[in-house]
Amino acid sequence: MHTGLKITAFAAALAATFGSAYAVGGAMDPAVAEKQPSHQDGHGAKDRPAAEKGTAEKSAEEAPELPGGLQISQGGYALDLGTPRVEAGEPAELRFAVVDEDSSRKVTAFRREHGKELHLIVASSDLTAYRHLHPERAADGTWSTPVELPEAGGYRVFADFTPDVKNAEGVTLGADLAVSGDARPEALPEAARTVAVDGYEVTLDGALRPGAGSELKLEVEKDGKPVTDLQPYLGAYGHLVALRAGDLAYLHVHPNGEPGDGRTKPGPEVSFTATAPSKGAYRLFLDFRHEGKVRTAAFTVHAGGAEAGEPVPENEESAEHGH
Repeated sequence: MHTGLKITAFAAALAATFGSAYAVGGAMDPAVAEKQPSHQDGHGAKDRPAAEKGTAEKSAEEAPELPGGLQISQGGYALDLGTPRVEAGEPAELRFAVVDEDSSRKVTAFRREHGKELHLIVASSDLTAYRHLHPERAADGTWSTPVELPEAGGYRVFADFTPDVKNAEGVTLGADLAVSGDARPEALPEAARTVAVDGYEVTLDGALRPGAGSELKLEVEKDGKPVTDLQPYLGAYGHLVALRAGDLAYLHVHPNGEPGDGRTKPGPEVSFTATAPSKGAYRLFLDFRHEGKVRTAAFTVHAGGAEAGEPVPENEESAEHGH
């Protein structure tokens, strides 16, 4: 994961609508698609004169780069999810590995990003459940983490990491996870500028814009008073993930500033810069730590339509969802 903007995307999944946020009550440290060009490639086709390139190569260069997270395999790496199904409401263990497609071996060397070698996000298709987990890696490259998912239905698992190799860039891979039980998807909550979670109120200022960076400011209050002693979480005072309705495109951003830089205060405001890949409805999840506990505040916003916190006109909302 990287400071500033990092945009990746999930696979087109089971959801047509999003649901209410699932607040994380405690700190949580805790099929392969066609191979895409590696982010680590510094040479190759793009360095050869145009006359030497084939039509397919030139067409690929002209097309936008496929974001990460849409595939179970990308950039020379594949996600091997060893736990494809769990039971709703039951404690379970997720096991997986990142595989080097060239050698077919499990990857065991990762760069630490924000204090962790790998960040794992698990979200239900309707976004009523959200988890940011930090699994443990065994010496053979197998990762595992305990998890308990509250509702049945389709989920998506994202592995966000940077291999410890020269010139490596971050990679986000995605895989589907089934949660057995009686699935009852919910609708996307209405947009609101202020949401409540576990005795806190978090207010969002700013708008998510398609194709252009914009600042999102989130202010944390408790009992009507600004929180000015937020605690660092993953090397920052806040951690933000955005998921898009429809294809579950994924944006992972980090705050503008960090603890100890001499200018970033520990609240009440946490600032981010983000760019939406397109118009549409998004769900934002802010993780923040206070009094030794991590909470998650969730917002619905509409990029390219109404400003954050404002309702979307009926005709625009219909267009966003393909009606």
